[in-house]
Amino acid sequence: MESRFRSIFLSTAAVATCLSLGVASAWAQDSDVAPEVIEPTVERRDIDVAAIDTENYEVTLFVGLLSVEDFESGAVYGARLGYHLSESFFAEASYGTTKVGTSSFEKLGGGAVLLSDRNLSYYDLSLGYNLFPGEVFLGSKRAMNSVVYLVSGLGSTTFAEDNHFTVNLGFGVKVLPTDYLAVSFEVRDHMFDIDITGENKTTHNLQGALNISYFF
Repeated sequence: MESRFRSIFLSTAAVATCLSLGVASAWAQDSDVAPEVIEPTVERRDIDVAAIDTENYEVTLFVGLLSVEDFESGAVYGARLGYHLSESFFAEASYGTTKVGTSSFEKLGGGAVLLSDRNLSYYDLSLGYNLFPGEVFLGSKRAMNSVVYLVSGLGSTTFAEDNHFTVNLGFGVKVLPTDYLAVSFEVRDHMFDIDITGENKTTHNLQGALNISYFF
């Protein structure tokens, strides 16, 4: 009986050894085979890139009031050409003209005429900075881009038959209903020296204007 159990045990062990050797040999053969590289077929699509506006030039027409110091305010109008250097900075050239009213000296002088030519015109070169870009909302479904900007520049003012070196400082609020049209309101102070009343002084001449701009 003992010899029979021994032979069964030896037979089982031999079979197990053979099976393990076969599995090891198969694994070794599989490990020598390089893995298959799968190259999927991808169909290329033609994509239309959205056209992004790149208009940097801006032409502006403006109309408003110019209050010349010591004189009554007059209607002012003019034009401006701007170039946007970046999203924050822009440069512009402006021209404006007005006709000033009666001066306080003339009102108190009993009919004395201080000026024979009451026309005033100016031109300037300015640099602007977009301070607070954002949006304004009209109702719950309409939003428009907007910006609060600062501007400063140098130029010349022709007034009282003379040319006066002029410095201008100002700020404005601009709203863009479309990507090529803008509406803005701004205030500027045109400062120049004048001695028309017999006293040489620096005058502050405030201008408030409504601007309509077109980008191209």
